[in-house]
Amino acid sequence: MMLVDAFAGKRLLLGVTGGIAAYKAAELARLLIKAGIDVQVVMTESACRFIGAVTFQALTGNKVFTALWDADMANGMAHIGLSREADALLIAPASADFIAKIAHGLADDLLSTLCLARNCPLLIAPAMNLQMWENAATRRNLDILRQDGITVFGPDSGYQACGETGAGRMLEPENLLHRIQHFFQLEYLAGKRVLITAGPTFEAIDVVRGLTNRSSGKMGIAMAQAALAAGAQVTLICGPVGLPLPPVQKCIHVISADEMFAAVKAEVDNSDIFISVAAVADYRPAEYHSSKLKKTEAAMMLTLIPNPDILQYVASLPEPPFCVGFAAETEAVEQYAEEKRRRKKLPLIIANNAAEAIGADVSALVLLDEEGTHYLPQADKYAQARIIMAHIARLHETQKGKSA
Repeated sequence: MMLVDAFAGKRLLLGVTGGIAAYKAAELARLLIKAGIDVQVVMTESACRFIGAVTFQALTGNKVFTALWDADMANGMAHIGLSREADALLIAPASADFIAKIAHGLADDLLSTLCLARNCPLLIAPAMNLQMWENAATRRNLDILRQDGITVFGPDSGYQACGETGAGRMLEPENLLHRIQHFFQLEYLAGKRVLITAGPTFEAIDVVRGLTNRSSGKMGIAMAQAALAAGAQVTLICGPVGLPLPPVQKCIHVISADEMFAAVKAEVDNSDIFISVAAVADYRPAEYHSSKLKKTEAAMMLTLIPNPDILQYVASLPEPPFCVGFAAETEAVEQYAEEKRRRKKLPLIIANNAAEAIGADVSALVLLDEEGTHYLPQADKYAQARIIMAHIARLHETQKGKSA
């Protein structure tokens, strides 16, 4: 059985107004496209002074609209046609001037006219100088927008292009992506507590050397992002990785398998769903040396002892959370993964070919559960994580229904 991405077919109209934060809109467009959302960009004349339309066209693969009258639209009415094809209209950045326009119903260019003529939700991400943000007129205008049911994302606080520091910065593209995903997606994990392990572990031999593996942590991080987008409260227990982490509610950094095990035991009672993505080392050195071992010509002999099986521990609890495992195999992938699922009594296991997937941005996956086998063709790991998370939510609800 093939599973389908819940974001497939979603369309976002991205309005870009004049301001230095317009450069962030390009990165936002890239992230949205990567997340599987179709993006159509509309720019004001002022926005075109900060960033070129060709940039957005290259990123989205769609024509960029800048003029109220466009011959490419039916009846030349872009202000009507564009919003009819969109699931939402996001203005990012939204300048103080543009916020004033939409608060008072002005329509003197394509984007402001779209805001009046739309039949889809309107979202804005303000971006302006600290004093402009704190000005009483801006505050009144924002109150009007909120009363009109318009969603306001941000702004953030920090260093500004004018050299001052304070509120008014547009939210970073990654943050905006999460907000948009929350908006688009039915929050099928709203109120659920999800515990995720990610990355490798490092088992020290001495103060310098250790045993580890090639896991990048990309899949675990993608799963955490997908859980956030589904409305879950996420705790991420992460081994040593070199990647930015999503804004989860709680992040615990660990190094060794024993540290990860201790963190899981401390958090698992507060979890509804446990997703074991981390590539936990199977063995660790029996002895740790507090000083660096000197190199000699003789062979070094290491005695290795098994690490705890974290997933087995959680799945064997008297009242375990819904447990999801990952299996990286190099041969007989489905056979070995299904054997692992049955042995550990897991409702779901996700398997891949380790030789192809470790460290890669894309991979093919197979999901095995009581219903059978589900295939995910090679794709971006975050796109796959969204599909997996929706499947987990459905299986979790089914399991709850059976036990009720």
